[in-house]
Amino acid sequence: MAATRRGRPPAGPERRNALVQAAYQCLAEGGFERLRMRDVAAQVGIDHSSIHHHFPTKQDLVVAVVDYATGQFRSTTPPDGGPVERLRDHLATLRQKIADQPELHIVLRELDLRARRDSELREIIASREEGWRNSLRALLTDAAAAGALGPGVDPATGAELVIATVKGASLASSRAGDVLELLDQLLIRT
Repeated sequence: MAATRRGRPPAGPERRNALVQAAYQCLAEGGFERLRMRDVAAQVGIDHSSIHHHFPTKQDLVVAVVDYATGQFRSTTPPDGGPVERLRDHLATLRQKIADQPELHIVLRELDLRARRDSELREIIASREEGWRNSLRALLTDAAAAGALGPGVDPATGAELVIATVKGASLASSRAGDVLELLDQLLIRT
């Protein structure tokens, strides 16, 4: 577990953010089963009963972590450039995130695994992932219109392929760059 915070604990919105960060670190270091509200509060330097002011239930805290983690991907598709350039930039950004932020992918995979047994969490994650899926479909549709997708690649299937590949590659981060480079070659006609 991460070290307990020293000094005066943050207040207001900063406290809420600190609690989310502490829960995120707990998930990264010990998995979902070791996520305890008491430990999260201790890391932030507050009494464990105070955490319930911000997060009445553990599920509420987990949803905040899901939002924080999935929010890391909101800016991975560049708004400028042609469809091929934007798709390549998106894949390059994903490669970099896997390399630079392995804990992000550990948390996301931990949440995915927990969601297999928790229907409420599964719905929450699916709703957040749908935004990425729609963005990918739009990007791949633009690339298809420009004649830049590989043979037999349709945008909907391509979006699913990107999502599944990123999830898988994040489990073997030492090979993620190679895997996503191959995905680039499969998707984009050169």
